[in-house]
Amino acid sequence: HTSVKRLSNAMLSDLPAGVHGPIYDRSKIKPGIVHIGLGNFHRAHQAWYLHRLMQQGSSMDWGIIGAGVRPGDEAQRQRLAKQDYLTTLIELDPKGRSAEISGSMIGFVPVQDNNAALIAQMADPAIRIVSMTVTEGGYYIDPVTHAFNANHADMQHDAANPDRPVTAFGAMVAALKIRRATGAGPFTAQSCDNMQGNGNILQRTLVSLAHLSDPDLAGWIQANCTFPNSMVDCIVPATGPKELELARSFGIDDAAPVTHENYRQWVIEDNFCAGRPDWDKVGATFTDEVHTYEAMKIRLLNG
Repeated sequence: HTSVKRLSNAMLSDLPAGVHGPIYDRSKIKPGIVHIGLGNFHRAHQAWYLHRLMQQGSSMDWGIIGAGVRPGDEAQRQRLAKQDYLTTLIELDPKGRSAEISGSMIGFVPVQDNNAALIAQMADPAIRIVSMTVTEGGYYIDPVTHAFNANHADMQHDAANPDRPVTAFGAMVAALKIRRATGAGPFTAQSCDNMQGNGNILQRTLVSLAHLSDPDLAGWIQANCTFPNSMVDCIVPATGPKELELARSFGIDDAAPVTHENYRQWVIEDNFCAGRPDWDKVGATFTDEVHTYEAMKIRLLNG
């Protein structure tokens, strides 16, 4: 059994045998993306595609700042901060397992009740994409009618208190209000949740919420922000004692490792108002026809 080292920037120059890590200088990464909902899927998927681009020496101005609006997110922030926001990705394949260290994430906003730090971070002109994985049930959409649920207590709160919102969407609206006022301009709001028309759903929630407190701002968001639909696929189990032990078997003490299958798919509508990384250079697909891919996937799954 190899000696186990605690995951950190310091150990990257001396990784255990067979484990690949960042060959780019992480101190040179500048933030470009805020990602809300920093679970395993994001780190095995979007963050990994970005890491691959950085390995090629590009997209160094698209670093990810993590964020969350739930109390549990603060525990995740502390776990990741202690290891310099690095993640061990362990690929599970019938042919064998492999591990790599992903380094595209460079910070994590403090999790607060009023979300002030999150709003300030998203209002920074350097941030050009705000992406999220908040689960299919997290968009305040009525499951039966598919309409925006304006009567939900959270939405009522954020409509009445737009400068101290409790939801990610309220925080985004507040940040966009600042960006409009300062001339920083719009950002792309990108859902990475696994649901059909995820960009349309995010747009409906964000614009509808803004409309409750500031119809003028809602119109500006509708006209200027973009909400690309995407199709995501990668099976990523939850992390428990078995996964922590698996990371140790590679010689890495990681408080939040991620295991994943060796298949990934990411099909993204090419609709980004403030630029984007060239994810297509590392295996993602940009298209105008996300629904065609989705129909194909549904047919294959149900066939």
